[in-house]
Amino acid sequence: MWRRSLSSAAVAAARRRSPDARVLSSSTSSASSAAAVDSLILRSLKEHYLEVSKMSPPPKVNPPSPYTIVKGALDRDGPALRREYKGEEITISVMRLANILPSGAEADDDDDNEAINQLFLHVDVSKPGREESLHFLCGLYPDAVGIHSVCLRPKTGSLSLASLNKYEGRVFQELDQKLRDAFHLFIEARGVNESLFRFLQAWLYVKDHRNLMGWFKSVGTFINEQKKP
Repeated sequence: MWRRSLSSAAVAAARRRSPDARVLSSSTSSASSAAAVDSLILRSLKEHYLEVSKMSPPPKVNPPSPYTIVKGALDRDGPALRREYKGEEITISVMRLANILPSGAEADDDDDNEAINQLFLHVDVSKPGREESLHFLCGLYPDAVGIHSVCLRPKTGSLSLASLNKYEGRVFQELDQKLRDAFHLFIEARGVNESLFRFLQAWLYVKDHRNLMGWFKSVGTFINEQKKP
């Protein structure tokens, strides 16, 4: 009888609080699901991190003299190499073909091989006292270098809306052949040639590897942070 009374009371109480109980159950279930998803992401990130960390780096390659590596270039965007030439400062930034292709573009095997053997260079030639630098966008191959465009643009840190709308000259391929040849001689005199390829290809591999390792760690840290009440 005593047990039956307790049971009846418990049922009555359960009926009175059933809406709240359902909310509590739903909240608990949602929290459990979120925790399971977080755990899955963290486990996958750790597995990928360990896998990437075991990759062997390419043989160490020094940049061709007189170029030197820009300090801290591996840890930020911007130039990888710099040198001086008759009072000018030449800086070189590099990226792969994959970074140029529009998002969603698909490439076949031949395109993949080309992406490995084709780099894009941003070459800036600046002079003391000048607010603008001469900028070359070049394609770099193991055995050649080609110019895609030439323009004058403000040095880093001095960009403005007016400068972005400034006329940048004719399309490079529309220039006279003699002028195109002269521009190639101009950058070649400053050491911009195929001898840069081997170093910049290895440098990009190391940079991409470091960026990927950092991405795994930073995303894992974000997911693993305790939520503040």
